[in-house]
Amino acid sequence: MDLHIVLLAPEIPQNTGAIGRLCVCLDCPLHLIRPLGFQIDDATVRRAGLDYWQHVDLHVHDDWDAYLAEARPPRLLFCSSKGSQSYLDLAYTPGDHLIFGRESSGLPPDFYERYADSLYTIPMPGPHRRSLNLANAASVVAYEAYRQLHHV
Repeated sequence: MDLHIVLLAPEIPQNTGAIGRLCVCLDCPLHLIRPLGFQIDDATVRRAGLDYWQHVDLHVHDDWDAYLAEARPPRLLFCSSKGSQSYLDLAYTPGDHLIFGRESSGLPPDFYERYADSLYTIPMPGPHRRSLNLANAASVVAYEAYRQLHHV
């Protein structure tokens, strides 16, 4: 696979459903890392994913360490409003794993230091900005990666 999308402790089923649909459209796996703020079979996840949800290449991991051991990602790219590097300045490579934190609090606090060199942000010049909706952020970054990897 060219790209993997990873949601670390997602809370809102509608976002996860929309990102699942994105994954089907881009033909990339979706990794969910527990704890989850909903049941995977929740009707709101399925409703947001429409009839795409049944086609999601879904991998659910018990925690971060289990994800690392099971998925064996070649490169981790963390998407955060607290990153200092733009996602547009990154040269994406096949197999990249795009990591997104939870909607309410982002990535675990220790990740900001532990993975400081791999933190990327989406520029937001608006004066009242805080962060984008998780599904929107995943779409923006994933399609830039797709554009680069497929030269479109």
